[in-house]
Amino acid sequence: MLLELARFENNVAFGREAEFEEWFQHEHLAERIALPGFLIGRRHEAISGQLRYFNFYVTQSVEVLKSAAYLARLDEPTPMTRTVMSEIFKDMIRTVCRRTFRLGAMRGTGVVTVRFDERPAETALKATIERLMRDKAVACGEVWRAADPLQFPVSLEERLRGGDRKIETCLLVETLRVPEAERVSAALANEFPGTEIGVYRLLCEIRP
Repeated sequence: MLLELARFENNVAFGREAEFEEWFQHEHLAERIALPGFLIGRRHEAISGQLRYFNFYVTQSVEVLKSAAYLARLDEPTPMTRTVMSEIFKDMIRTVCRRTFRLGAMRGTGVVTVRFDERPAETALKATIERLMRDKAVACGEVWRAADPLQFPVSLEERLRGGDRKIETCLLVETLRVPEAERVSAALANEFPGTEIGVYRLLCEIRP
C-alpha cells in the first residue's frame, strides 16, 4: 500500500526545550491529526545522531498535503507556532515522501533512520530490509522516497524557520527495543558509509 508521509527532524534552541515540549505535545500533534486525511502521527527522541527529534505523519494521499485545510494551517500559524518556528526550531529537515516498500506487521519502540541525499537503488534497500527481517528483534522496515518538492508551495511556517533541508530517500527500521536498534544502526553504518544515521526511541503516537 502506497502512503504519503510528511517526515521531519530537528534540533531545539538551547534553553527552550520546555516551550518546545509544551507546544509539540499539547498543541501541534492534536492540531495536525485533526486535519482531514491525516492517519497517524509518531514522535521520537534521539538516542544517537545529529538531530534530537524525528517525527512523521502518515496521510491518505499526497493530495492531503496540498489540501486547502492543510495549507491554511501552515499559512495561519498560531502564536505559539510562530514563536517555535522562528525562534526554537533548529537544523530542520522536512520532506514529503511516499512509502514505496514495507515489510513487517508490527511497529517498534526503537527506530533507525538512514538518510540519503541521493537515490540509491531500491533493490538494494529492499534486500537490506529482507535480510534484517530475519532478525526476530526487527519489527518492520520501510523505504521512503521524496516527492517532487516543486509540488508543494513554500509555506509561512517554513519561511519562519528560514527554509528546510530536504532528503531524497529514507530507510527506516523499527525494533522491539532500543539496544536492538543500536545494533542494527551499527550494521547499517557499515553497509551505507557516508550516510546520516539516527537511532531514536518512540515517545508517542496519535491517531484521529
